[in-house]
Amino acid sequence: MYYLYHIPGKKIGVTRNLNKRVTETQGYKPTEYEVLDQSEDIGYISEREIELQKSYGYRVDRKLYKTLFNKMRINPTDQTSTFPVPVSKLKGRLMDNLGLKWTTPQGYEFEITTKSIPWIVQNAKTSMYNEDRSYIYNKAFYEAFQAEPAIPVNNVFEDIREWARDRGIYDSGDVKTQLIKLYEETGELAQAVLKKNNDDIVDAIGDSVVVLTNLATLAGYDIEHCINAAYGEIRSRTGSMVNGTFVKEQL
Repeated sequence: MYYLYHIPGKKIGVTRNLNKRVTETQGYKPTEYEVLDQSEDIGYISEREIELQKSYGYRVDRKLYKTLFNKMRINPTDQTSTFPVPVSKLKGRLMDNLGLKWTTPQGYEFEITTKSIPWIVQNAKTSMYNEDRSYIYNKAFYEAFQAEPAIPVNNVFEDIREWARDRGIYDSGDVKTQLIKLYEETGELAQAVLKKNNDDIVDAIGDSVVVLTNLATLAGYDIEHCINAAYGEIRSRTGSMVNGTFVKEQL
């Protein structure tokens, strides 16, 4: 369903998700806007948007909503990545294209996420060739989001344990509470996988590792010992893939 919404004195627009587009993205409470029309016909709602923008005296969109709705085509060059939308409408289009990925000629691999959208919107510039297009500098985007220094793996577990000690987890917690916490984290991971939400998948896997680190400590072991023990069991294991799962060879 497409909704034609009106923010009195501000604008008229179209969205498929009022809460995400108008409340979360633009900051307006449900009592601060109204729905003028709705339809499952994108052609009708696109024409109606222009009609009402004119009748209310608002700025009229240069392009019909239906032409903006399709998957956004980003044009990457050596220096920039260009979006087929003006800066004023960039945030909404990015929200509609969450998860969209592209690769620049230098090999940078980018993705539209809830974390990267604010940076893109803040740093986007209007194209000097077409005011209906906007762009960002690839190098700046890479440095802001892709070039974060990784924590050395051989130190991260001790960092987790120190974090847990500072918060009293080892003094007041126990194996059972951490096991329950692990169930919660793996449940969130399952939801993220089903929804194909890459950001949430990363978060859930990381959270699960933190919980496992604490669970191992409370059980009297270092997680490094547990990992090495498991790898010692599987490193020489043979078998084959069956329906996407590795099945060990039966001796």
